[in-house]
Amino acid sequence: MTTLDKILIASRGEIAVRIIRACRELGIQSVAVYSEADAHSLPVHLADEAICIGPANARESYLNIPAIMSAALLSGAQAIHPGYGFVSESADFAEVCKEHGLVFIGPPSDVLARFHDKAATRLALKRSGMPVIPGSDGPVKSVAEALRIAEAIGYPVMLKAKAGGGGRGMRKAISPSELQRLLPQAASEAKASFGDDGIYIERCLEGVRHVEAQIAVDDAGRGICLGERECSIQRRNQKMIEEAPSASISESLRQDIAKLAVDAAVRFGYRNVGTFEFLVDAQNKPYFIEVNSRIQVEHTVTE
Repeated sequence: MTTLDKILIASRGEIAVRIIRACRELGIQSVAVYSEADAHSLPVHLADEAICIGPANARESYLNIPAIMSAALLSGAQAIHPGYGFVSESADFAEVCKEHGLVFIGPPSDVLARFHDKAATRLALKRSGMPVIPGSDGPVKSVAEALRIAEAIGYPVMLKAKAGGGGRGMRKAISPSELQRLLPQAASEAKASFGDDGIYIERCLEGVRHVEAQIAVDDAGRGICLGERECSIQRRNQKMIEEAPSASISESLRQDIAKLAVDAAVRFGYRNVGTFEFLVDAQNKPYFIEVNSRIQVEHTVTE
């Protein structure tokens, strides 16, 4: 195991502050990176060192991998914590860290690449025995294919971006005519948001609860579930209120969801922390929907 004396934090805001505080508690030096717009932000003042990595535009600073790597090597940091957002789920960034002898505090690059594609993740976990919502085995290639799948699984259906998140590229279609109208919209929004217009289809389950399990897996492949969060109160597919533990599920279902999440994480070589999300139907049957391959904004709710 590598002993870490200095960590660079490739993020900003609340999560950067939390990582700095954790480093301080562990006796590890922290290095903040910042854009010109964040020169007077709290992480810059709290970190042991701070390095400017570019102008305000995130593409030229917090998403600028060469600038982040230069700062890490210049500072003598042995590891990079990406926080959430920006490069936190970038397989390319994790691989570049490895190539430069730096510890990426997150999942391995191959795991990030696997779970980045939500449609491929869904199919892989389905084949491993994970319960998933009926739908397409990958992105649909045409409106005709989408209509055939929707007819087979039944309306209403959800259109989802394979590279999506935050409700973008997501639409609910209740009829064939609506599906034909909404599919191009979802694909266009996904392309603009994620650079990928791939859309897959799932049956839209009504009256479900949204429960997510936060897991952690160590370098030896030993996994635990740190607890679940109830996040059913949403607006426009965005979570508004989260609660831990969930008050809407039984203890046996709580244990089932935890086991499903941990077993899948270990089976697919996951490392570090992450979140497996599920929908629970009226018969208390859980269905896997996606993985967040990073620490989530809501991790403090669980803790």
